[in-house]
Amino acid sequence: MRAEHLTIELRARSPWEAVELGTALVRRHARAVWASWLWVAVPVFVLVNAAAWALSMPLASCLALWWIKPLLDRVPLFVISRGVFGQTPTTRQTLAAQLRWGWGPMLGYLTWRRFSPARALYLPIELLEGERGPRLRQRRAVLGATVYGNAMVLALVCLAFQLAVALACVALVFLFVPVDYMPEAARAGLALLRDPPLWAQLGLNTAFWIGVGSIEPFFVGAGFGLYLNRRTQIEAWDVEIAFRRLRQRLQAASTGFVLVLCLAGLAGPSRAQAPAPGQAPSPGVEQVFGQARVDDHAFRKAVDTAYDDPLIDRHRTDRYWQRRPQDAPEPIQRDAPDLSWLRGLQGVLAFIGEWGLWILLALVVIFVLASARHWWPWMRGVRAPRAVPSEATSSAIELPEVLPEDIATQARALWRDGHRRRALALLYRASVEAMTARAGVVLPPGATESQCLRASRRQPEDADRSLFARMVRVWQLAAYAQRLPDDADFEALVGDLQASYRWRA
Repeated sequence: MRAEHLTIELRARSPWEAVELGTALVRRHARAVWASWLWVAVPVFVLVNAAAWALSMPLASCLALWWIKPLLDRVPLFVISRGVFGQTPTTRQTLAAQLRWGWGPMLGYLTWRRFSPARALYLPIELLEGERGPRLRQRRAVLGATVYGNAMVLALVCLAFQLAVALACVALVFLFVPVDYMPEAARAGLALLRDPPLWAQLGLNTAFWIGVGSIEPFFVGAGFGLYLNRRTQIEAWDVEIAFRRLRQRLQAASTGFVLVLCLAGLAGPSRAQAPAPGQAPSPGVEQVFGQARVDDHAFRKAVDTAYDDPLIDRHRTDRYWQRRPQDAPEPIQRDAPDLSWLRGLQGVLAFIGEWGLWILLALVVIFVLASARHWWPWMRGVRAPRAVPSEATSSAIELPEVLPEDIATQARALWRDGHRRRALALLYRASVEAMTARAGVVLPPGATESQCLRASRRQPEDADRSLFARMVRVWQLAAYAQRLPDDADFEALVGDLQASYRWRA
């Protein structure tokens, strides 16, 4: 690894800071990431949907696209793994690399490792380091020892965001629906979900793929951030980079120092000669500066302070209780007080702990039975009498497919026989057919009363519009509020409708 070429500041971070570092890398190289992603993802989307349609299973393409996501995760990982060293690849280089780079581990990630929650953390180990076999298992165990839970939470959060983006794309359609047509649009949407046509299935697949394309690069980048942070903690990359920078500064400063030494040697070569046989030797470091003294107490204090750092000290102490064997000898205690009376208390507490809940339940049952004469009379009449189904709820109103010729006579006969809602339903249906003929409109199947009222405004006569509105109001009161007109009002309504729409007498 060329650590001196890194474009980020390496230091020991917390796992969630490492996740933020990975997402920041994706944002920095967003153009290179999504340009390459679209060149790969769009053809895959088209091919998978075409194959699903050929097999008459368009909705199965969502499952297929979700399953092959590890193949596409190689694209953002290739970009950010090069960009972090200041060598952001072009789209052409990224696409060319996908033909030969990273295919070895994909068999595992498309089969038994597909549901691994730490896929984003383990992908760089196999694709960037190229580890295989026991060495790969060892690397996965070491790197994922403390951040496996973070990687799992990251996978769940990214999956939730993908679903949220997909549902937002679907909900975006309803923003363009006028408020008056919102109930009809909601019913039409539910009908499409029950039996979606091909264009609706393609729209759902597109919304799902937009959610995947928006979040998946961030998922890969966050896993790469966790990978970088774990290697920094284990291999001390930040310390290595600091030493390399220190060496560069010393090399730059040592050039002038060497020149000064050379000039000093040329100016006074006699000073470097050995002393004469009778001359005393030159004083050493100890004679000039004195004996070096080391403060052992300060040094030990500095070491203890360093080991107090949680990133350095990995020791921990575990304390737990273990049941002593029954045949173990009693420990010898000198001058210990006599605590034999505690054995009786121990037996009482053990009995309460084992049978206490059953005893409490028995006491509650006894209390309830003993006080029954006080609360049992209150319970009488609590259960409401069974409601007799009325005509409005017992059965749906069934009308013939073809209206009778004498509508007014048939409606009056139903009214006299007690089938009053059925009589009003017959009048309403006949009025709707007469109104559509006069207004020259075609109503959709299952049109509501509001749609019929809007269509009735196209009738040329004002009296016809008022009469139809009156019929709709009477029908709504009867159908939804259970408020039926009296005999005189019903007869007046039938007479006006018969005269206006010229029904046969």
